[in-house]
Amino acid sequence: MGIGMNIGALIIGDELLSGKRQDRHFNHLQSVLAKRGLELSWTIIVGDDPIQLQRFLNFSLASDDLVFSFGGIGATPDDRTRQSVANVAKVKLIRHPEAVSEIEQQYGETAYPNRILMAEIPEGSRIIPNSINRVPGFSFNDHHFMPGFPEMSWPMLEWILDTHYPDLKNTAPDDEQTIYVLNGRESDILEAMHDVLRRYPDLRLSSLPHLSDKPHIELSLRGNTAQIIHAMIILKTAIEHAGIRWSNQLIDNQ
Repeated sequence: MGIGMNIGALIIGDELLSGKRQDRHFNHLQSVLAKRGLELSWTIIVGDDPIQLQRFLNFSLASDDLVFSFGGIGATPDDRTRQSVANVAKVKLIRHPEAVSEIEQQYGETAYPNRILMAEIPEGSRIIPNSINRVPGFSFNDHHFMPGFPEMSWPMLEWILDTHYPDLKNTAPDDEQTIYVLNGRESDILEAMHDVLRRYPDLRLSSLPHLSDKPHIELSLRGNTAQIIHAMIILKTAIEHAGIRWSNQLIDNQ
């Protein structure tokens, strides 16, 4: 995986969209990635409907992104992730010999006829070991499909990163600086913001208006430190020319 590639997350399950369960994977994945100097580029929460699931898998499998997927790899009728991946990738579901071995060693004769169905994964996949019950997840290219249960998927996530991406670290922006524009409007400094991104296209600019009793704009730049310093000069100069005040911190009496 290249340094500039995106990292995405697919979080799957009708129960999340209906509110029966609250997602826990998003915040945990952010935390795990942050410890390695990485961050998410996108996240999709989608239900178990195969048409919707394949719609988003078409998007992600067509990319070179590193993708972590949680949920939908069981053997019940509402678990459609394995078949959906196979459909989109135009490959067969096969009984992976390593997956069969793991499930048989865990469950013996009771692996048949149902538990063994979870050994059927898209052809060309690699298994992801499951330290809890030995029913593996699977990796298809740089997509990694894990169960929806955090106690299973979270150790699997660490294993994936440690095993397949040990050198993938510190691709998040180097630095972030924020100023607060006091009693101003975004339209007053819009041209300066465009100017910054024209000059420094690798910087990430964020403008967050706060409409409270003390209205202000939280204006942030993320990226290379030296570029941020030069870009902030452009922004501060434009703010001052517009007759607006700015501050490095938001103080209650401002």
